[in-house]
Amino acid sequence: MKLFDYDSETGYIEKEISTLDSIRYMERFMHCGFVAIEPQTGHVKAWVGDVDFKTWKYDKVTAMRQPGSTFKLFVYTEAMNQGITPCDTRKDEFFSMKVMDHGQEVTWAPTNADGRFTNSLITLKQAFAMSINSVAVRLGQECGIDNIVNTAHDMGIKSKLDATPALALGSSDVNLLEMVNAYCTPCADGVQHDPVLVSKIEDRDGNVIYEAPTDGNQAIPYRSAFLVQQLLMGGMSGTSSRLRGFVGYDVTDTDFGGKTGTSNNHSDAWFIGTTPNLVCGAWVGGEYRCIHFRTGQLGQGNRTALPICGYFLGSVLKDPAFKKYHAKFGEPRDASLNQSMYGCGGYLALPSDSDSLGTDSLRLANGDEFIEVQGDGKLPEGDTENANQTPTPNNNSEATEKKD
Repeated sequence: MKLFDYDSETGYIEKEISTLDSIRYMERFMHCGFVAIEPQTGHVKAWVGDVDFKTWKYDKVTAMRQPGSTFKLFVYTEAMNQGITPCDTRKDEFFSMKVMDHGQEVTWAPTNADGRFTNSLITLKQAFAMSINSVAVRLGQECGIDNIVNTAHDMGIKSKLDATPALALGSSDVNLLEMVNAYCTPCADGVQHDPVLVSKIEDRDGNVIYEAPTDGNQAIPYRSAFLVQQLLMGGMSGTSSRLRGFVGYDVTDTDFGGKTGTSNNHSDAWFIGTTPNLVCGAWVGGEYRCIHFRTGQLGQGNRTALPICGYFLGSVLKDPAFKKYHAKFGEPRDASLNQSMYGCGGYLALPSDSDSLGTDSLRLANGDEFIEVQGDGKLPEGDTENANQTPTPNNNSEATEKKD
């Protein structure tokens, strides 16, 4: 049999192998999808459907999978639509609710990735950055799940969404293309463009027989889009903090943001990285949902999907041919927006035994130290000792339990 192989010069090896063993061999590979889109135009600049087209023809960019915490973007966007701001606070605490599961009423209690609660008021900017499930679910109930569904669809999600409480944690299947496209909406100041793969078609005489639309629609108000931009950039002091290490610290003229996502049992790892002029997203997982990473340390979105986006953005932004992608979001153009709404700092748990952030939720293990960070994600002056440390990985994924 001819089998795919990373190390071979040709990309393939030939082995005498049984049918069952060949299946075992092929199913051990992890798969990836990647997309990059310009927010202002919807133009798709990169599309990688999987590892190798000759071997795996199923396009992972359009595959339907649970998005985990990347879906929280829509929860927080709807909150901004309803007048809530990133510096408003909510309590990170245990709570439960009655939900319908396969026709029966059951009690559902959302948990954070590490199973712990701080029982304290935290800013939404901090909760988004640290991907705290309890706050997202509570906010989803406060804003209304139906409203969140509508906002997600307005921003570019095409898939059907189940309006259940667990939707706030990404329980409904979506695909990578629509998720990256939806993340473009706040980066384009609230204007939504459908993905454009072909911009123009001309016949042999130069007559235009097709031209992609250039006008977008104002899916969310500018005010909401600006505040969501601040939330995404705030993620750089939380679960997305590793992005800078892959992009390169020498790229200082561009604003970065992002959101991680991990589904139950570490089956799906997501990361969507944002800049003002280019948004990219990666999904990593097995060919089937039953194939997953062994541990949360291996399977979190910031461990598997984030580096893909980081290396891509780093390559693009260091290429002189792509100077147009260097940009910052800038100051608000709406007079009603002021620093007190979005300029609050967050918190990082800073243990001394880790070099990476391994959880999509707040970790409060014994011995961890809380360091307040500024609104731009920088550590306060004098904290140079902890400047390169980030929270310790754990082996728990986000609680994205699917409830019907």
